[in-house]
Amino acid sequence: MSGGLVFQKIKGMFSLGRILGVFKKKKTISLGFYGAVNAGKTTLANRISMDWLGEEVGVVSEIPHETRDIQKVENVKVDTEAGSLNMNIIDMPGIATQVDFKEFEKFGLTEEESKNRAKEATKGVIEAIKWLNNVDAVLVVMDSTRDPYTQVNITIIGNLEARDIPMIVIANKIDSEDASPESIENAFPQHVVVQVSASTGDNMDDLYTAIHKHLT
Repeated sequence: MSGGLVFQKIKGMFSLGRILGVFKKKKTISLGFYGAVNAGKTTLANRISMDWLGEEVGVVSEIPHETRDIQKVENVKVDTEAGSLNMNIIDMPGIATQVDFKEFEKFGLTEEESKNRAKEATKGVIEAIKWLNNVDAVLVVMDSTRDPYTQVNITIIGNLEARDIPMIVIANKIDSEDASPESIENAFPQHVVVQVSASTGDNMDDLYTAIHKHLT
């Protein structure tokens, strides 16, 4: 069983809320975590939540699509060099253009378990896309050990641009020996890119400052 998914781009438009936002910054932002499967979204969300609340957002696993439901933690208060901010963390399921149940069998799941997981994963991707209407800003998490020029990354960026949703691109996993965060910076020079390691916490202060500066 496999499921396909194609984003539909829409023309960006300024809502009244976004126009007013130019004159008055929001006290709390709803921050969505988007990216390909296993890019490190949940690890990053957990890192931020643990730093400021002492609790995790969700479970991390090497099995693809471990996060299949939208997970949310509210009222995360963050202090940065630029000031304080309050945000709701919304960890989205990994985005994929296709979900094939056979991928899960490689991790020891039975055929029935794999098919159920694939079904849940496909549903999760659809829900994540719908939630674009409910977020104020997005962290687009990318694995810096992989080629950033993927259909998923380009499609996510394109849809956020079309919807005029502010974003920061995260070059994650910089602690890996084969990491190349510069390739992400070169791929998306029109956007702010922050290099971090969600697993070790490297450069998290830089990320908090960037969120305050660019997304609030």
